[in-house]
Amino acid sequence: MSAESLETPAQESGFIDYYELLQISPNAEIETVQRVYKMLATRYHPDNPETGDTEKFLRLNEAIGILTDVEHRAAYDIEHHLHYAEPIGLFELKDFAAGIDGEANRRMGILCLLYNRRRSNPDDAGLSLLEFESMMSFPREHLMFTMWYLKERQYVRQDEKSDYVITGDGVDYTETHLPTHRLLYKMLKAAESGSARSGRPQPEVA
Repeated sequence: MSAESLETPAQESGFIDYYELLQISPNAEIETVQRVYKMLATRYHPDNPETGDTEKFLRLNEAIGILTDVEHRAAYDIEHHLHYAEPIGLFELKDFAAGIDGEANRRMGILCLLYNRRRSNPDDAGLSLLEFESMMSFPREHLMFTMWYLKERQYVRQDEKSDYVITGDGVDYTETHLPTHRLLYKMLKAAESGSARSGRPQPEVA
């Protein structure tokens, strides 16, 4: 299997984000879904000697079957919405605890969430403070200093809806510093294959 192939979605949660899998917006038209599917299916087809990936190919077939069927997609979109209303278990780890020790990790965590949002949903790249509260299981007062700092450094800005979006400087900072944050790196890699919420990650042993 090619080193460029994405990781296989984990199965613990039973939920696979097909939009993340295809790297498209949840608002994408059927024509867009079909076009991206054809490109990825060719890349990961088992007969492709360089980038073939049977498991990834099967996941893509599941995605196209659901996202191009009006009734199935409507039902999936409800599940998708409910799934993303739940906190991400990663942020419940002590590494992100309130206080000075967890502040740097919280900053990088927010940048990672916005980085992934920008990549997967460029037409709606922002996240509200309420969404951060829900996803990270932090009260608003624990996030205000973090958001102030990120805005001061111009790593994030607020759009016309007052949602937070990552800037070009924020993307550069995230890509430069992410390799030193192993837990967050694993979260972003999982998001590439649609499994960013596959359950509480376990800290790696050095």
